[in-house]
Amino acid sequence: MVDIVLFAVLGTFLGVGGWQLAVWLGEIRDKNKKYKAAKAYALDRNKPLVVVGGPWGNKRIRHWLNMPAHSNGDVCLDIDRQAISDHPKGVIANVTHIPFADKSFGAAFASHLLEHLPTTDEAKKALAELNRIAEAVFIAYPSRQSIANWVIPDHHLWVWQKSNTTYLKQRGKSGGKNKEEYVVEPARQRPS
Repeated sequence: MVDIVLFAVLGTFLGVGGWQLAVWLGEIRDKNKKYKAAKAYALDRNKPLVVVGGPWGNKRIRHWLNMPAHSNGDVCLDIDRQAISDHPKGVIANVTHIPFADKSFGAAFASHLLEHLPTTDEAKKALAELNRIAEAVFIAYPSRQSIANWVIPDHHLWVWQKSNTTYLKQRGKSGGKNKEEYVVEPARQRPS
């Protein structure tokens, strides 16, 4: 009987672990795909790429292991100096008040940022700022299937996209009434 229980617990642990590994690898693939698309879009426009949400994040272990969450842009913006340390064009600023002129950048890449904002209103302000300073905006966000995303205490919002619409929902509120939409202009190809 003990063997059956142990086998069931081990099987469950391996099953959930495998599922979460697949979710995490999917998030990494999505983030890398969007970063490459943002970089190519900015390069095609002959304008710089701004990365919002520094590659080092707020975890010192990333520095120690020399494992940034993503690559740098031409300009890197974060509210935390540590997240953009060693970047030659690092800017400390809030994503809801970005100190650049309209359409200064070919593209903006924001990775795992919006879910940390306290309200959907703040996230909509951030999206409006990103759209103001860049010709195209590329957003990476955690999957709703990620157990880590459910338990991280400073994740205040659910963020997801379908087509050119970004959806925001305040966490901890039930029902679909709290879902808000924000339309992001799709990246346009330069006319030939």
